[in-house]
Amino acid sequence: MPETSGRTSPPTDRVIAILDFFAGRPQERFGVSELARRLALSKPTCLGIVTSLSEAGYLVRDTADKSYRLGPSLITLGHRAQESMRVSPAAREELRRLSARFGITAALSAVVDDRITLLDLVAPAGVRPGVEIGQSYPFAPPVGLMFVLWDDGAAREWLAREPTIPLRTDTERLDRVIAECRADGYLVERLTPSGRRLYSLMAGMSATLPDELRVLLGELVSDIGERVYLRGERTGRGRHDISVISAPVYDHYRRQVMVASMHVGKSLPHSAITERARAVVTTADAVTAQLGGVKPIWR
Repeated sequence: MPETSGRTSPPTDRVIAILDFFAGRPQERFGVSELARRLALSKPTCLGIVTSLSEAGYLVRDTADKSYRLGPSLITLGHRAQESMRVSPAAREELRRLSARFGITAALSAVVDDRITLLDLVAPAGVRPGVEIGQSYPFAPPVGLMFVLWDDGAAREWLAREPTIPLRTDTERLDRVIAECRADGYLVERLTPSGRRLYSLMAGMSATLPDELRVLLGELVSDIGERVYLRGERTGRGRHDISVISAPVYDHYRRQVMVASMHVGKSLPHSAITERARAVVTTADAVTAQLGGVKPIWR
């Protein structure tokens, strides 16, 4: 179970449970009886909560069948949350350009309260990206390399964290990864069956994983940086299976605050990888400029 910072409030937990239930079923409607049954709440308690949420606009009540669905106040709340994370409409427009140019899913993410959180995402029409805005992952090795590559202090702190799975660290390779990514300004991760399973297993989980799951993940990924695609390692003119290409976004203190990413998920030749990587850097630089940020110069 995740650690808590203090006493919890059972009444508040029930409100959160109802909102989370609807959030997981955005196209569906539920009556009080079914909602109470599904969430193991008493019907009077459930009715009181959904009535208050409806009056506040967080749920909408259908007067014909007396069912409930998500309400418009959540749209405003979501926009405010994104603004607080410094995701502006202009930043979203940069993601739209990147997505439209290559027909891919583009995203912005950040480390929020020690968890990697997806702040915004734009996918091509008709594409289900497999991740959702607000989805989060534990920020601990081996997950989160893209958030520490460009900061020596952040990298040391991250490596010192309790890893989510048993790991070995090839220091020489990790040094190469850091040097090359800083020189290029981006990180390219290879697409592997283990990588696909890793993130699907870890989504929404706490940093403290059950021992059985830690062992399973340890079989999937055993070395930090093993999935990184390095230019010097390519052979011939072949194609390479690529998962994600990422680039850092900075604030005015030259600190990395976000990551702009392109979800590729297919095989590409080196020239296409480079083209897409440079486009991701352009997107990240544009968001940096919108934040009034300054991009450090690596020598």
